[in-house]
Amino acid sequence: MTPQAQGHLAMLAFSALVAGSFSLGGMVANEITPLGLNAVRFVIAAVVVGIVALLTTGIRRSDFVAPWRYALLGGLFMIYFVLMFEGLKTSPPVSSAAVFTLVPAMAGVFAWVMLRQRMTPRMALALCIGGVGALWVIFRADVVALLAFDVGRGEVIFFFGCIAHAIYTPLVRVMNRGESAVVFAFGTLVAGAVLLLIIGGRDIVATDWGGLRGMVWVTILYVSVFASSITFVLVQFAALRLPSAKVMAYTYLVPSWVICWEAALGNSLPPVMVAGGIAMTVVALWMLLRDDEVPRGQLIEKSAS
Repeated sequence: MTPQAQGHLAMLAFSALVAGSFSLGGMVANEITPLGLNAVRFVIAAVVVGIVALLTTGIRRSDFVAPWRYALLGGLFMIYFVLMFEGLKTSPPVSSAAVFTLVPAMAGVFAWVMLRQRMTPRMALALCIGGVGALWVIFRADVVALLAFDVGRGEVIFFFGCIAHAIYTPLVRVMNRGESAVVFAFGTLVAGAVLLLIIGGRDIVATDWGGLRGMVWVTILYVSVFASSITFVLVQFAALRLPSAKVMAYTYLVPSWVICWEAALGNSLPPVMVAGGIAMTVVALWMLLRDDEVPRGQLIEKSAS
């Protein structure tokens, strides 16, 4: 399997796992503070990834040269996750997932600034189609709301978190100095956990951990292991093999996966008209994946992908 194929497979798994955090998070977002939940999440995820790193590639002292790199990356992902759960307090999971699909376009812009990665016309068109589809879902297929740009508070909050995620993706290439994906993810998680324990200390102490219902703990464990530990490694693994815009292109599948999760969990589904926006995001993904065969002269990368 080629490095590119490995990157695509990693991101396919990423999209399915991330979708679960939207559905589960939406069910418990109002029962625990975002800072408290994510502090525990990052600690658990750091322990899991740390164990995996020790059992596989090993952890060397040289992996932690310039620790500020991990603090920067961990801070960005901390912002993303905290704002995600803050947004889910008022935003439906499918709408939040649609906001998440705006990340590829933003990642493409930041990748150009940081890495001078250029988009082909096909990639630009695909990102535009995906963005329009995302807006159709965000506004729940309501043309009046779309024209008035009547967007919900939760979606606005999460949008700023997505900006942090979009910066993070190309920054992985900039900051990585040859560390393996799992070790790099471990450093990022440790840094994020430390930041959350400091910033969210008051929320952690104030939370009645023993009084939380079972679904809250299921969500914490899921987002810690599957939507953090595993996805952190998957994103960093893929980001070293694919252009940033293509890495995040797989976010276009997240709303579709969320609908599957919502159906499986017995939650309410979005209006049928929203399916048009979902279809557009899938078309955008297909176009971006087809772009793999663009001649080398049309897509300039800082490093081979």
